[in-house]
Amino acid sequence: MSANQYMKQAPRQTQSTQPGIEREMTPLPTQPFDYKGAEQLKGKVAIITGGDSGIGRAVAMAFACEGAHIVLNYLEEEQREAEEVATFVREQGVDALLVPGDLTDPNVASLIVTKAIESFGEINIVVNNAAVQYPVKHFLDITPEQWHKTFATNIDAIFYLTKAALPHLKRGDNIICTTSVNAYKGHSILIDYTATKGAIVGFVRSLAQNLADQQIRVNMVAPGPIWTPLIPATFNEEQVKSFGQDAALGRPGQPEELVGAYVLLASNRGSYMTGQCIHVNGGTVMHS
Repeated sequence: MSANQYMKQAPRQTQSTQPGIEREMTPLPTQPFDYKGAEQLKGKVAIITGGDSGIGRAVAMAFACEGAHIVLNYLEEEQREAEEVATFVREQGVDALLVPGDLTDPNVASLIVTKAIESFGEINIVVNNAAVQYPVKHFLDITPEQWHKTFATNIDAIFYLTKAALPHLKRGDNIICTTSVNAYKGHSILIDYTATKGAIVGFVRSLAQNLADQQIRVNMVAPGPIWTPLIPATFNEEQVKSFGQDAALGRPGQPEELVGAYVLLASNRGSYMTGQCIHVNGGTVMHS
């Protein structure tokens, strides 16, 4: 979609709660319905958080097309969207396990892992993707409650799920985290969000070194401005209308444009990559 096409199709819009509902967006995010798999993940079991919409949904769809069974985590109010993803996954000839729950509770992480093992007997891939953001114009307006909520969702949850899953991972398995372009360049109204994404960068680089002797790979993807439900659920109408226009390609990215990076990192094609970040950001040049 060109910048002009996007601007014509994206009316001013907001949603009242995050992470937002994909079916209420105009235009709808582009998902990989026509993805052609090559059995790169055949027989693997992947846990994906925030898998009901946006990037998580796209990754779940692509992984299923590549032959992976999917364990999907999401919030209970996103059940309808999660079931839509599960239907697509099963149409690819693999299985889908739905485990709703808020990952700020470490017990939810343990539940996801327990159910995955009960259903499939193993876990091979963990995709830590779920996140929230709360734009605030002035730093002093960030409340302690907001700060703790952002960190609890965006980084604490990654710690909980990774720790619960790790005893079940083995040589050749891998962990993938979603960070953000903002971790590398900053964002004036997303200070707490950006801080958590920076924490993910440090977490991935350190955990990759820690697990290297076990041959368990840990990597990350840093999306730029991507058209997901989080955008109308957190930005005002004017911000939504202009979202992504400052990218070098002149538009926001679509969820389906991220899946190549996640499939590479999850598959044997990425077997010599650990502690690394793939930037999918529409042309922003990264210097670190």
